[in-house]
Amino acid sequence: MKFSLKLLLWTIIVMAMALGFSGFYFVNHVFESSLNREIGQAMDESSILGFAFETAALNVPAKYSVLPDSTVEEIASKLEKSGRSVGRLLRISGEEKNALYASDGFDADNGLLNATDVSTKAYRVIRTENGYYIHTSVAVNTLDRILFLETMKDVSEVFEERETGFSLYRRVTVIMLLIGTVIMHFIASFLTKPIRLLTRATKRMAEGDYAYRAKQVSHDELGQLTVAFNHMAGSLEENIGKLEEEIEAREEFVAAFAHELKTPLTAIIGYADMLRSHKLDEEKSFMSANYIYTEGKRLEAMSFRLLDIIVTKKNEVEFQTIPAESIFDYLQGMFGPDRERKFRFSYTEGTIYAEVNLIKTVLVNLIDNACKASETGGVIEITGEAFEEGYWFAVRDFGVGIPVEEQHKITQAFYMVDKSRARSKNGAGLGLALCAEILRLHQSELEIESRPGEGTCIGFFLPDSKRGADGQN
Repeated sequence: MKFSLKLLLWTIIVMAMALGFSGFYFVNHVFESSLNREIGQAMDESSILGFAFETAALNVPAKYSVLPDSTVEEIASKLEKSGRSVGRLLRISGEEKNALYASDGFDADNGLLNATDVSTKAYRVIRTENGYYIHTSVAVNTLDRILFLETMKDVSEVFEERETGFSLYRRVTVIMLLIGTVIMHFIASFLTKPIRLLTRATKRMAEGDYAYRAKQVSHDELGQLTVAFNHMAGSLEENIGKLEEEIEAREEFVAAFAHELKTPLTAIIGYADMLRSHKLDEEKSFMSANYIYTEGKRLEAMSFRLLDIIVTKKNEVEFQTIPAESIFDYLQGMFGPDRERKFRFSYTEGTIYAEVNLIKTVLVNLIDNACKASETGGVIEITGEAFEEGYWFAVRDFGVGIPVEEQHKITQAFYMVDKSRARSKNGAGLGLALCAEILRLHQSELEIESRPGEGTCIGFFLPDSKRGADGQN
């Protein structure tokens, strides 16, 4: 069952119960008030009749010391005639509670009479074949006789009014429930509209439409739920986009990796087969062996760099504070004797907070890329500068440069701007991908400035020890 129908159903049930109980209480309250008023009037009339009977008895001639039964009947008959207009019946009983006079239609039993004595007044409401009556009983003391006066006052109209009230209230309740059902149908539909919109949005997202958003139609709790749902949908769409990009990148990585393996393996297998199946002269044998060696070294370098990337992604590194000049001493010792390039080192004293070997790997890869991009005799500048917030490293070459539209791709695995040039120098497109992963661990990233034909400058900034420690926590 829909939530709107449940809301409508329970509202109608509550309305029916509320109208039913309130109607019963109201009609019954009016009935009891009317009945109590009639009872009071009946008791007052009973007292008045008793007084009138005593007065009439006192007017009996003095020759009677005891009021005779015939006189009792005569007085009772007169009292009955005076009360016919108000629908009153009466009965007079003697000391033995035997009936001396009774009006036509007085058919009450003796239950109330037997419960009445000389000092009490009693009443009850009875139902007969002719309707409802208030039955009263009172003792009358006259001329040395104790008589009992009973009256029956017709109150059927009061009970009829109660039945009429209940019947009228039932009709009013049914009409109110019908009107309330129509009104509550629209109210329930309005209140549950945000839920229907959220359900529609959920279905659309389940079908793959992650850009769909639920419309906010209110500012209450359901409206806030819609805002939260749309925010969640946005985050979900963003995460799915990232996952799709990662999947695409992974597929490209696998394809590139397979391609990069295929090229050297084809050369290695081909030249190895030539050496195995043909008798070659010394020059061709050397050339074939050289190709096998060169391609094997390229595979080795690619394997080591892939392994380094895998290790760095596990974040298993230990940071320490070291002087920056020790890094430059290491680089000068490695690249200083190179006669094919001119290396210029320029740096200021300072300290860095890092994993030393990984930072050395980053700088070696950057310098190696600069060498591949430069011609023989080209100048490569390695600079370092200390700042209050950390230390800046940069490697600049004056070689072929990188087109602007390709600069954001160079940290992707196996991506090479000039594939033929990179492969000729045993490049596999993994160096900058490894650098990016290492710098990510150091809360840093590569910053690239390059123009085709003018050269490239790639640098990165290492935060100081305090910021580095915060980054690791």
